[in-house]
Amino acid sequence: MIILSILFFITAILYSSVGFGGGSTYLALLLIWDIPYYIFPVIALLCNIIVVSGNSFNYIRAGNYNIKLLTPFLIGSIPFAFFGGSLKVEKEIFEVLLFFILSIAGVLLLINNKSYKKENLIINKLSSIYSFFIGSILGLVSGIVGIGGGIFLSPILFFLKAEKPKVIATSASLFILINSISGILGQFTKENTFFELTNYWILFLSVLIGGFIGNYLNLKILSNRTLTIMTSLLVIFVSVRIGIKVFL
Repeated sequence: MIILSILFFITAILYSSVGFGGGSTYLALLLIWDIPYYIFPVIALLCNIIVVSGNSFNYIRAGNYNIKLLTPFLIGSIPFAFFGGSLKVEKEIFEVLLFFILSIAGVLLLINNKSYKKENLIINKLSSIYSFFIGSILGLVSGIVGIGGGIFLSPILFFLKAEKPKVIATSASLFILINSISGILGQFTKENTFFELTNYWILFLSVLIGGFIGNYLNLKILSNRTLTIMTSLLVIFVSVRIGIKVFL
């Protein structure tokens, strides 16, 4: 558990530094460590909530938010995240889903790093129906596998040129936070896992400390682009590790 907590700590630093929670990588690490299958989506979601709460607070305090942009996504994602979290998925299917989701997320992040160097950005207005549809899909996927979905929303918003980079980072953090809360409520409908969470307190403490450090790196030391490249390489590495475990 000590080694796992250190890896959670590092993951929280990397992800919080770019406005994400790290749910996808927490899941991958828990899967590799053979944590009981029924508990690790809840652990990952709770770690998400701990990490992105600080991100969301800092971003909002800095004034980098756009409620009109985010609201349609949330209206679509919240009920679907709960529904997805309540679904029972076989472990073999879950592992395959996680492999593909991490692979896609890693590639999107790697492509996404180029967006941070754009200064003169022409912002496009998104259709509310279009945003609702995207949010619904991301919410469902997020609820099923136990992630927040911001790792997908952020590249999508960059691709659509929906807002400035700092506003997109805030939107992703809030999306992760609210989706994770909805998803964990859905997860609690399947198994009585609440009281077992105390056995993993060291993981929650690790991501809490890592999240604080990640926020500092984001605000003071490293550029968003550098941190995004580091995070994307981590996600790709973990997805390859899962692929080897699942398919070989």
